Amino acid sequence: MEIRSLLLILSVCGPTWATTLDMDYGGVPLWINRFLGEPSVLTLRDRMEPGWFRAVNRQSCPLECDCPIQWPTALYCEYRGLHQLPEGLPSRTQYLFLQGNALTGFNSRAFAYASNLRWLFLDRNQVLSERFDHMLSNHTRLVYLFMNHNNLTEVPAGLPSGLKQLRLAYNHIEKIPPGAFQNLQNLTLLLLQGNHLKAIGEADFKGLPFLNLLDLSHNLLDTFPKHLPPSVQQLYLTSNALTGMSEDSLQGFNGLHYLRLSHNQLKNEGLAYGAFNVTSLVELDLSYNQLTEIPVVPTTLQYFYLEVNHIREFNVSSFCRKMGPTSYSRIKILRLDGNKMTHHQLPPDWPFCLRVLYNIYI
Repeated sequence: MEIRSLLLILSVCGPTWATTLDMDYGGVPLWINRFLGEPSVLTLRDRMEPGWFRAVNRQSCPLECDCPIQWPTALYCEYRGLHQLPEGLPSRTQYLFLQGNALTGFNSRAFAYASNLRWLFLDRNQVLSERFDHMLSNHTRLVYLFMNHNNLTEVPAGLPSGLKQLRLAYNHIEKIPPGAFQNLQNLTLLLLQGNHLKAIGEADFKGLPFLNLLDLSHNLLDTFPKHLPPSVQQLYLTSNALTGMSEDSLQGFNGLHYLRLSHNQLKNEGLAYGAFNVTSLVELDLSYNQLTEIPVVPTTLQYFYLEVNHIREFNVSSFCRKMGPTSYSRIKILRLDGNKMTHHQLPPDWPFCLRVLYNIYI
């Protein structure tokens, strides 16, 4: 299920405000591995009496936090109005929840005693770039760093080498300093949506050999970024200012499965004929653009979203260059609703091309 659908279901079911924020985490869910003893990511604030925690748990715990006995390595210090890090973080701390406070930065020894940190949640604070640089460089066990909805203007320098997920969505990031990701050999997920990036330089994403998911949506990009890690399988560029793509825009992305380009300004005259000629593509989202024709896509594509464009004609050749026993499109879902055509305009030979289609929306 798509994340946007999941969030819609959650909103219909009526979760509380705090729970909605907890489930956000930059738009990508956090999966919990109970076999590793990973704690709940839902806030414990106002769900249990803090005095009860202290009565049954004799381990040291900062007064501003809750330390549940069932997760002895977790500290819940979220939504406490904190302006500074609680003093006396115990050395056992592996999971530190600090989201929803008023933190702007930390002193050089802030995390000195929490050398075993694995998860650090700083979402929805006011952290500044200059007050976070090199703060965690020695914390090599840190794997998840959450800093969505802060006041960062640059990607923090000196990030720990063990990071697997880095979530920096909805900050004010305008540039990526040279070498910012150079040592992050283990990073698989990078969220940068909702920032102020205007262009991607050749060296901006160097040093990310295993990056799987990259989200650059809701930035200010007007040309398709070419200098991206070729390992990316999920690339999101929704809500930028892209007008076209060249034939080599996706060159080298041999494992790209999901490409989302909705809510841009894409026009057919700006799209090269083979712009989407990547046989690994499973899903392509071009909805809410300015296309007047269906662009050519590989026959291996399965999910194609073209709703709310200006398309007037259904071109079978966009899906099948030829038709035969093994020459047909693998499209399962095709959305063309919100365009300038009707079912009556479908050519008679379209079922021979889209022979495994589940649903078509016009």
